[in-house]
Amino acid sequence: MINSTVNSNFILVGFSDQPQLERRLFIVVLISYLLTLVGNTIIILISSIDAKLKTPMYFFLTHLSFVDICFTTSIVPQLLWNLKGPAKTITAVGCAVQLYVSLTLGSTECILLAVMAFDRYAAVCKPLHYVAVMNPQLCRALAGISWLSGIGNALIQGTITLWLPRCGHLWLHHFFCEVPSMIKLACVDIHANEVQLFVASLVLLLLPLALILTSYGHIAKAVIRIKSSQAWRRALGTCGSHLMVVSLFYGSITAIYIQPNSSYAHTHGKFISLFYTVMTPTLNPLIYTLRNKEVKGALGRLFNRASGV
Repeated sequence: MINSTVNSNFILVGFSDQPQLERRLFIVVLISYLLTLVGNTIIILISSIDAKLKTPMYFFLTHLSFVDICFTTSIVPQLLWNLKGPAKTITAVGCAVQLYVSLTLGSTECILLAVMAFDRYAAVCKPLHYVAVMNPQLCRALAGISWLSGIGNALIQGTITLWLPRCGHLWLHHFFCEVPSMIKLACVDIHANEVQLFVASLVLLLLPLALILTSYGHIAKAVIRIKSSQAWRRALGTCGSHLMVVSLFYGSITAIYIQPNSSYAHTHGKFISLFYTVMTPTLNPLIYTLRNKEVKGALGRLFNRASGV
């Protein structure tokens, strides 16, 4: 049962059964990728050079933007290549690298979004102690935990997936190498792998989501007690952007990882994956820029500085 595909190419079927759609997707994905690179780079840049953005929120936002850039870069160039040309292949090494990198970054983002929710909780519910609670040491530790959790999950899930015997099965009915689609290539019983994937999804998807909902529950209770419309607006301004990002990311990724064998995941899985791998990283900087006065102010100061005003 030794894998014979180590020197073979995988075939990423993707959207090849819909040639007309492939041409349209190529344009949409290319534009989205460029916007992702530009938007997230701008956020990293202004968070690094603007003194008013030297806060825990923007420290974590910088990490999120970096994750989004790397996450899309691990997937989109190969996707564009396959959408444009007749070749739909990826080497075994390339597939393994894509699997490890995308899984690391996707898992890191799950934890990072929960950390950012805790930061918003501290800002709204513990404003007098915020600076003491979210000190630089804790921020670095939380960011480190996010990255280590992502790396650990990728090493475990990725290695188990790649060690599954495939008996020459090379047709991957997806547009990139992802765990739920790759375990379907195995020529052995994969029930244990599906259970392991479900447990990992509970820990890295539902647990952070529960922490996020708990944080925002406390935020809502704190704002209700104040009974001030100004407090509501301030809380919405503080938390609204993060809530939108959480909804977009978790709403799409849970459909794939919590129930990978559901009929909905089978029918719409590629399009759902396209949303959280391509569209969400594009929308994140737009959401934080359009809804956040501090970011818009920092952008204005950056452009004024660049123009010499």
